[in-house]
Amino acid sequence: MEGFPILTVITFLPLVGALFILLVRGSDREVSRNARFVAFWTSLITFLLSLVLWIGFDPTTAQYQFEEKTPWLPDFNTSYHMGVDGISMFFVLLSTFLTPICILSAWECIKVRVREYMVAFLVLETLMVGMFCALDLVTFYIFFEGVLIPMFLIIGIWGGKDRVYSAFKFFLFTLTGSVLMLLAMLAIYYEVGTTDIPTIMAHGFSPDFQIWLWLAFFASFAVKVPMWPVHTWLPDAHVQAPTAGSVILAGVLLKMGGYGFLRFSVPMFPDATAFFTPMVFTLSVIAVVYASLVALAQTDMKKLIAYSSVAHMGIVTIGIFALNQQSVEGAIIQMLSHGVVSAALFLVVGVVYDRLHTHVIDRFGGLVHRMPIYAFVFMAFMLASVGLPGTSGFVGEFLVIVGVFKVNTWVALLAGLGIILGAGYMLYLYRRIIFGQITKEDLKDFADLSPREIAIFAPLLVVMLWMGIYPSSFLDILHVSVEHLIRNYEMAVAAGQPITVAGW
Repeated sequence: MEGFPILTVITFLPLVGALFILLVRGSDREVSRNARFVAFWTSLITFLLSLVLWIGFDPTTAQYQFEEKTPWLPDFNTSYHMGVDGISMFFVLLSTFLTPICILSAWECIKVRVREYMVAFLVLETLMVGMFCALDLVTFYIFFEGVLIPMFLIIGIWGGKDRVYSAFKFFLFTLTGSVLMLLAMLAIYYEVGTTDIPTIMAHGFSPDFQIWLWLAFFASFAVKVPMWPVHTWLPDAHVQAPTAGSVILAGVLLKMGGYGFLRFSVPMFPDATAFFTPMVFTLSVIAVVYASLVALAQTDMKKLIAYSSVAHMGIVTIGIFALNQQSVEGAIIQMLSHGVVSAALFLVVGVVYDRLHTHVIDRFGGLVHRMPIYAFVFMAFMLASVGLPGTSGFVGEFLVIVGVFKVNTWVALLAGLGIILGAGYMLYLYRRIIFGQITKEDLKDFADLSPREIAIFAPLLVVMLWMGIYPSSFLDILHVSVEHLIRNYEMAVAAGQPITVAGW
């Protein structure tokens, strides 16, 4: 594979599929059928190609691998620069893994503007993969912001009755923070003279300058995570989004914030990171406890899972900013696990929504009598969300708690409280949906999972158990890159001047 632009192929192959779908002609029925098949096979081939990254990855080095660099705007020292390390590689795989599952889940649910729907998902895949591979600020920002457009359309066109309000709220929240990040990127360019990310990482910014740059990037990444109190767009977006939209939103788009902290905030602005860590701990602990308590009070299945995402991502940000080997590795595993488990939980909701066209909890009950396979699948992912040993959820949460305990026992205790509350609301949800007697007449005719639905859940179930039973297959690749990140951070903080409030 030496010299082959594998990252470019993985990034832009979905875009080629999208263009091909746009060229398809025929009756509406033929166009819809062909759009589904082209989208599915394009995304599946993209996923299979992305496995080459894992197979060919060298876990003994922290250097970027599969690098591609071509001058783009040479007068401005801007290039098309792509590459992955042990941290970003798994997020590329997560994006390519979930996209064919999303397309398959929408096979029978989406009946209007099918061609446009499939095009939106393929364009979204290109933008997500490109963002995790980008090693240039301009390239990164184009992909990072471009993600908003297809997601805005997916929510706004194929969502629920309040879809337009939710789509605009999602767009405005995420765009506002990103404008500040763009200003910070311009300031970095004027200081360093290039937009090359590895070069910028090696540049030492003054502590005072770091403060403002860190806050500008934080404004964007905190909304994407989302952290309390800028999380309010997420429950609305999830409730109104179609099932596949919720899957990709929870599975990949929420990881953009955590990835941004690891790629930009920590290595580029180490002194500011050390200074703001107590603030991040405070906001994250509030998010974990508050979101868990709010989830307990929800009457809508999607909203409950959305608030659980806020709580889980709070644990992720705690792990990232504890900045030791266990906590950062745990945060990354937690992001990957949440990407699989929350995606599966939204698909679980989508199964009953397709049958009854509601996700209000009180409309269900006793489904185990009609849908035993569904009850088993729901149970497996519910227990993974809770963090049952043997599932992916346990590995990430355990590593984060162990790592944070070395830094701050109170933060570890409160994060643990959030995990306990998480078990409460997920078990409460499962009991109300699955157990008891069927009292609603329209539930008595429910059919269990179809072969298509089983095919959707099977790979998610395998990955969830694989991460839980054999986590070293993931941790071994992460280890050197995380160690390199933490060592550089500690050296920079030790060499830098301590920041005081009076200093800025």
